[in-house]
Amino acid sequence: MEHLSGPLNLCHVLTKSIIINRTHMLVHAIALSALIYYRASFFFKESNLRDTATTLVWFIIFLAELGLSFLWLLSQAFRWRPVRRTAFPERLPEDEKLPPIDVFVCTADPEKEPTVDVMNTVVSAMALNYPPEKLHVYLSDDGGSPLTLHGTREAHNFARWWLPFCKRYGIKTRCPKAYFREEEDGEDSDMSSDNEFDSEKKKIKVVRGNASDEVGQAHQEPMPQLIYVSREKQRQKGPHLEKQPSHHHHFKAGALNVLLRVSGVISNSPYILVLDCDMYCNDPSSARQAMCFHLDPRLSRSLMLVQFPQRFHNISENDIYDGKIRTYFWTCFYGMDGLKGPVLSGTCFYIKRESLYRKPTQEGSDLMDLKKLFGHSNEFIKYLWQKEKPSKNTIAGDSAALRKETQLLASCGYENGTKWGQEVGFMYYSVVEDYFTSFTLHCKGWTSVFYNPPKPQFLGTTTANLNDMLIQGTRWFSGLSQVGISRFCPLIYGSLRMPILQSMCYAEPALFPFYCLPICCFATVPQICLVNGISIFPEVSSPYIMLFAFIFLSSLCKHLYEVVASGFSVQTFLNEQRIWMIKSTTSYVYGTMDAVMTQIGMRRASFLPTNKVDDDEQSKRYEMGIFDFQTSIMFLAPMVTLVILNMTSFIGGVARVLTLGGCNKLFLQIALSFFVLLMSYPVIEAMVLRTDKGRIPGSVTILSTFLSSVLLLLCSSFLM
Repeated sequence: MEHLSGPLNLCHVLTKSIIINRTHMLVHAIALSALIYYRASFFFKESNLRDTATTLVWFIIFLAELGLSFLWLLSQAFRWRPVRRTAFPERLPEDEKLPPIDVFVCTADPEKEPTVDVMNTVVSAMALNYPPEKLHVYLSDDGGSPLTLHGTREAHNFARWWLPFCKRYGIKTRCPKAYFREEEDGEDSDMSSDNEFDSEKKKIKVVRGNASDEVGQAHQEPMPQLIYVSREKQRQKGPHLEKQPSHHHHFKAGALNVLLRVSGVISNSPYILVLDCDMYCNDPSSARQAMCFHLDPRLSRSLMLVQFPQRFHNISENDIYDGKIRTYFWTCFYGMDGLKGPVLSGTCFYIKRESLYRKPTQEGSDLMDLKKLFGHSNEFIKYLWQKEKPSKNTIAGDSAALRKETQLLASCGYENGTKWGQEVGFMYYSVVEDYFTSFTLHCKGWTSVFYNPPKPQFLGTTTANLNDMLIQGTRWFSGLSQVGISRFCPLIYGSLRMPILQSMCYAEPALFPFYCLPICCFATVPQICLVNGISIFPEVSSPYIMLFAFIFLSSLCKHLYEVVASGFSVQTFLNEQRIWMIKSTTSYVYGTMDAVMTQIGMRRASFLPTNKVDDDEQSKRYEMGIFDFQTSIMFLAPMVTLVILNMTSFIGGVARVLTLGGCNKLFLQIALSFFVLLMSYPVIEAMVLRTDKGRIPGSVTILSTFLSSVLLLLCSSFLM
C-alpha cells in the first residue's frame, strides 16, 4: 500500500557497521585459525605426548578453545547485514480502512504479578491510538484469581473516564500509573486552560478509587472491548484455583492458544498484539506503526510479525544485572532483520493471525481434516476463512450460545487429538514458546520485521535482583538448550528450511548455554595447572603469545565497540562481561542440565513466573549499583568456589614464580586468574568486606572453600 506521498516504511542498510563487522570477522577468523594450528601441532610432536597428564590438559583446553571459536562463528551471523527501519504512520489510509486488532495480555500469579500493574497494562492497551471499534483486549488469567476478575471490571469502568481524558488533552503516556508518576501536568494540553486540565485530572484521580461508583457519570464514547478469560479449573488451592492436573496446561503458550481460539469466535481480528502483564503501552502509536509494515504490499504477503524491542522502566543507571538485554535488542535483532527477520521475543509484537494457523486454510477444505488440526468447534473453523469480525446475526450475537462456545474452546480437553501446539498456534515443545514458535514459522517461509522507533513503544519491569535474574535465566536457557539438543536443532533442521545465516542466528541462542563448558574449563584448568607449574599457554618469549593476546583483546574491543555504538557506556561493557561470567557458571550450567534431563524423560518442564513485586531493600541496593547475593546456595556455591579457586591459584602462582622462577612460562595463566578476579570483585567484596543482608553468607564461603580445596587437591594429585 503506497500513497502518492511515499512508502509506508523504509529499510536502511547500516553500511558502516557492515564494513567494521566483516573486517573484524576476517581478521579474527585468521587469528583463530592460527591458534587452532598452534594447538593441533602440539599433538604431532612425539616428545609432547610422553607426559599423559600434560597431554590431557592440552587436549581439554583445545576442546574448550574449539567450542568458543564455534560459538563465536555462529554469533557472526547477527553481524553480517544489520539494518534499521523507519515507519511513516501518517501515510496510512483513513481509519475506516485499517484492519481490526486483538490484544492478548497474559497473567498467571497475582502474588508475583500485582493486579494493579496488570490493570495498568490493560488500560494502556485499550487507550491505543486506534479506532476503538477495531480494538479488542483479551486478558488471560491463569491464576483464576477473583482479585484479577474484580480488577478487570474496575479497569473497564476506569477506562470510560480515562480514554476520553487522554483523547481530549492529547495525553501521550496512557498508562495511568506511569502518567501520574511522571506528573506530566499540562505537557500535552494546548487546547484548554491549565485550570480546566487540572480540574479534569483531579476528577480522574477520584475515579481511580471509586470507578464502579462513578461509572454512570462517565463519558459514553465508543470503547474497545475488554474480555476476561480464565482457562478451565477444577479445585480451589490457596487464594486461587488450580488447573486440572490430568491435563498439561502448556504454560504461556497454552494460554495464548486459548485466547487465539476464544477471540476467533468473538472478534477474529487479522492482527494480534501480545503483551506480558507488566509491559504497558508507553506510546499509543505502536499499532499504527506496526500497520506500516503489515499493510505494505512489498512485505505483507510473507510477513508474520512486527517485533518492537522490550524496554524497561525500572532499569537503574548502572544496570548491574544487564536487565536491558542490550546484546539482543541493540545488536542481534538488527542483524536478523537484515536476513529473514528477528526472533519473536515473547511480548511487544504484532503478529498476523493467519501465520499461526500454519497452512493456508481455503474454503472447501475437508472438514474432518480441519477438525484434526483445530479441534471440533464448528464455529471456530467457520471463521478461519473470514477476515472480519463475526456478525451479530451469528453466534457472536447470542450471548448464551457464545458463552457456551467459548467455554468449550477454553476447556482443558479441547486440544486432545488436535495439532494445537504442534502445527497450529503457539508451539508447546519448549518453555521458550516465543523462540520455538518463530523458528518453526521462519522454517515455513514467513518473515518478520524489527522496528525500534526513537520513543519506546512499550515499557515493562525487568529483574532487579540476582536471584530473579538467575532463575529467569535458568528457565530461558533450559528451553533454548532443549531445542538445541533435539531433532529441531537449528543447524540441522533449520538449515534445510531457511538460509544458512538465519539458521545460524537461531542456533546461537539454542547452543549459547553450552558456553558453560568452555568457560568453566577456563575458570579451573589453567588455574590448577598454574599451582602445579604446568604451562598451557605460549611463553612470553614466543611469538605465539601475541596471537593469544590479540584474540583476547580483539574480542573485548569488539564488544566494547558494540556497546558504545549502541549509545551506552564503558560501565555497561563491564557489567555485561561480569554477568556473562556469572551466568556461565550458574544459569547456563543448570539450564543445560535441566534440558538434558527433560529430554531423556527424567523430569518434566516447569515454569515459574518472574517476581514483579519490589523489595525495598533490594531495590535500594540495585539503584546504588550494589550486588544482592540473597539467592540459593545452588547459585552461590559454584560461583564462590571458582572465585576462591582463582584467588588461590593467583596467590600460589605469584608465590611460585617469585621463589622458583618460571614467570616466562606461567605469565598468561597468572594474567588469566587476575582477570577473573578483577571481573569477580563484587563477589569478593560480598565475601570479605560487606556486612549487610545482601552479602554472601559465611557458611557459603566455608563450603565453597572446602569444595575448591577438594577440587584443587584431587586434580593436583592426578597431575603429579
